[in-house]
Amino acid sequence: MRVPFSALVAIALSSVACAHRSTAGPTGLATPAATDHGSEPGATSVAAPTPLAGTPGLPAVLDPAAIDAYMAAQVKAREIVGASVVIVKDGETVLDRNYGVTSLTSGDPVTSDTAFAIGSISKQFVCAAALLLEEDRKLSLDDKVGKYYPDLTRASDITLLDLGSHLAGYPDFYPLDFVDRRMHTPIDPDELIRRYATGKLDFEPRTRWSYSNTGFVVLGRVIEKVGGQPLPEFLRKRVFAKAGMKHASFSPKPGTKGLAAGHLSFALGKPQPVAPEAEGWIHAAGAVYASAGDVARWNLALVDGKVLGKKSMQKLATARTLADGRSTDYGCGIGVRRMAGETVLAHTGAVSGFAAFNAVVPRTRSAVVLLVNTEGGSPGELYQQLLGLVVGTATTVPDVQGPPANEVGLALFRQMQRGELDRTALGEELSAYIDDARLQEAAPRLRALGEPKSVEIAERRERGGMEVASLRFVFADRTVKAMLYRTPDGKVQEFLLLHD
Repeated sequence: MRVPFSALVAIALSSVACAHRSTAGPTGLATPAATDHGSEPGATSVAAPTPLAGTPGLPAVLDPAAIDAYMAAQVKAREIVGASVVIVKDGETVLDRNYGVTSLTSGDPVTSDTAFAIGSISKQFVCAAALLLEEDRKLSLDDKVGKYYPDLTRASDITLLDLGSHLAGYPDFYPLDFVDRRMHTPIDPDELIRRYATGKLDFEPRTRWSYSNTGFVVLGRVIEKVGGQPLPEFLRKRVFAKAGMKHASFSPKPGTKGLAAGHLSFALGKPQPVAPEAEGWIHAAGAVYASAGDVARWNLALVDGKVLGKKSMQKLATARTLADGRSTDYGCGIGVRRMAGETVLAHTGAVSGFAAFNAVVPRTRSAVVLLVNTEGGSPGELYQQLLGLVVGTATTVPDVQGPPANEVGLALFRQMQRGELDRTALGEELSAYIDDARLQEAAPRLRALGEPKSVEIAERRERGGMEVASLRFVFADRTVKAMLYRTPDGKVQEFLLLHD
């Protein structure tokens, strides 16, 4: 339910699992913005990070074998218990790989049949269910909430579409990124609605966008009332079956065969099994389990018109507009963003022990699905990198002769502390810029900093055919930033020390 639009992070499209990880946004449960759990792809280019020593780096192009090697190394290095990734390009699956185990307890390997909790990615399925009932003429998303729940706050002013677009103003019952004490005790969904949708609104309806899992529980219950059957059955018959989702289910019993188990890494510790939220807390906000292949099949079925009619799809995937005319970058249960000239529909999700990421490019019928059963390990960064490769925005950092950027930066810093520079390693303009007068004036200040405890590469990217490395010099009592530019021949064209 939380939402990592971390991923929406950059991408910010939209996702959210159930309730926590408010970093999400239209792509996540919580808020469209940017965390591993709730945000989505809005998207910016993502440079390949410096690989760990002895591990494969992110490829510069969509090379399935190289991506597989990179992902295997990253899953291990980030101590992710289990993961599944599917990449679709131009309608064809080019990568379908699984890593790690479904549970530390069982040790069973993750397979293409393994179903993970997908958290707030569930929201688009719920909106699709409501739209199918609208096609059946059993409800309208323009219906006021009061038609079904007359006792809710401002029930005569808020529409079902407002619920699905996070515009209603009902307080979010799951705004934190951990399972708090309330959620250890089962709750009836209608009691949840009574607690969180009958008090004061967070804002006037349609004047703000704010992630609210509460609104989706209301919408899910309306679907059950109008559809005349429990939401799990409706989704199974009308949504999952249409999309060919063989392993998908809604709120399955813990321990069901084929399900991954959730894990948590607390305060940089080793992953440990973690219990899910108690029954009733997630419901329509993010209770779907599915395999990565299921989600990929859903993406194609959705954009190919196999689930919803044209008008319904337009309503699902059109970003709502606020009362003041601003776009929310969010449709009904899904984030809607532009990335490298493409429209990208995306969402992230996060519930106890799981993180999930999904994006589809309708025009090219391309998609990225990443599901993990571990909280921690920054999987959203991996998702952004993969999406950048698929959409074509990943930055190719030039190969540069010589040592890594942090080693070069440390050597230059030590030289400047001594008041001397090996100018043969510098480009002509940089050598002229750091003339002897400047060098001698700066040396005492730099000596006073002492020896750095470490020099870290915060980012690598390309500019003007050069490698651009952002460095962090960590000292005992402060940090200092540095920008290091190198041409492929290894010459340093820029080295600037900046206040952190």
